Amino acid sequence: MAANNTFPSAYATSASVPDWLNKGDNTWQMVAATLVGIQSMPGLVILYGSIVKKKWAVNSAFMALYAFAAVIICWVTWAYKMSFGEKLLPFWGKAGPALGQKFLINQAGLPATIHHYNNGQVETGEITPYYPMATMVWFQCVFAAIALVILAGSVLARMSFKAWMMFVPLWLTFSYTVGAFSLWGGGFLFQWGVMDYSGGYVIHLSSGIAGFTAAYWVGPRSKKDRERFPPNNVLLTLAGAGLLWLGWAGFNGGDPYSANTDSSMAVLNTNICAATSLLVWTWLDVIFFKKPSVIGAVQGMITGLVCITPGAGLVQGWAAIIMGILSGSVPWYTMMVLGKKFTIFQKVDDTLAVFHTHAVAGILGGVLTGLFAEPTLSTLFLPVTNSKGGVYGGSGGVQILKQIVGALFIIGWNIVATSIICLVVGLIVPLRMTEEELLIGDDAVHGEEAYALWGDGEKLSLYKDDTTSHGVLASSGATQVV
Repeated sequence: MAANNTFPSAYATSASVPDWLNKGDNTWQMVAATLVGIQSMPGLVILYGSIVKKKWAVNSAFMALYAFAAVIICWVTWAYKMSFGEKLLPFWGKAGPALGQKFLINQAGLPATIHHYNNGQVETGEITPYYPMATMVWFQCVFAAIALVILAGSVLARMSFKAWMMFVPLWLTFSYTVGAFSLWGGGFLFQWGVMDYSGGYVIHLSSGIAGFTAAYWVGPRSKKDRERFPPNNVLLTLAGAGLLWLGWAGFNGGDPYSANTDSSMAVLNTNICAATSLLVWTWLDVIFFKKPSVIGAVQGMITGLVCITPGAGLVQGWAAIIMGILSGSVPWYTMMVLGKKFTIFQKVDDTLAVFHTHAVAGILGGVLTGLFAEPTLSTLFLPVTNSKGGVYGGSGGVQILKQIVGALFIIGWNIVATSIICLVVGLIVPLRMTEEELLIGDDAVHGEEAYALWGDGEKLSLYKDDTTSHGVLASSGATQVV
């Protein structure tokens, strides 16, 4: 019997595969999306569940997990096209589903990204990667999801879970999509040439500002939790941080929408900046607090990753080192010095210091990108020709101004939109847990506990003569998560 040489079209190497499909690009983009997804689930799920006090481990991890799942459904139902579809307003796309076969198997394209000269002629055509829309929808979805997960870090250990369930789709719809369309999807900041390679503004600045704003409206943790909030598992915190760091290869390496030379530059710069920042933060802890802090090292790693994100594929390696030095020191200073001096940082209880690690590091990276963006690398990615950073002279100085204006728009929009969302949600359900729930924690909120162990993150006294009671030793880490 003759062999049947007919294969399903998905496996064929003939003309039945669309001529626009590049299997290498498609493979890398799906791998990059998976890496970004792993940053949230399980990465930040593990990190959040481990870096908080034991009684909040389940609640904190669950807030991250819930946000990840909820964003996926909202994204494909209406939010993707608000971020990357046809223009409705200069800062917003038209809502619509991304669920149909006819849409998802066609070549990916961002229709609002055509860039024109002032005389109306096309300067740069529509972004049309060589893979299907389904890949683009999923890749952008995991970015939207991690923005909500990062935001959650500001309101852990007191925000009502029911309020969080309402907050997630509202913030995604009325805040995230605006930043994404404005800077990435073809909106007015994209057209003007503001540089945000992979989300320093769209994700980190927006979630840092929104998290701080939401923390204001929700109110602080209980007095006892604010005074003492030790991590319940430092080693698992490092495991989550490791997934976050290595997952950033997809975060920054996937944003050229292709497996090209620029994606390689982005991945290398990402690791250079993160490593530098971690080392600088640790050195500062040793110099000023006499002890190297593991939690401090994690904070330094995160600020480095955030800072390089808006310029990952746009700057040279030496600039990535400078950005790492600044991202390891400026957020350290705002957290460890200014955070203890200014009343607003005492009044607003930002549980995991998301304002410092994401908002401060995000705007720092955005401005430094405007300073260091290399002309040749910029031509590989940006729609505005002749774009370059300030150190390269000429029109480069204007880029710094553009970066500042772009940051101010994201900051202003998130303060207003997040405040309105919190006020609306607060009219329906309480934003804050009850006093009983704040006292008990996970068992009261979820009926579940993370560990069948004694205590709430405290340390047992191991003195031989202590036979009657368990002594509590205060945490002595250099960098406290407050």
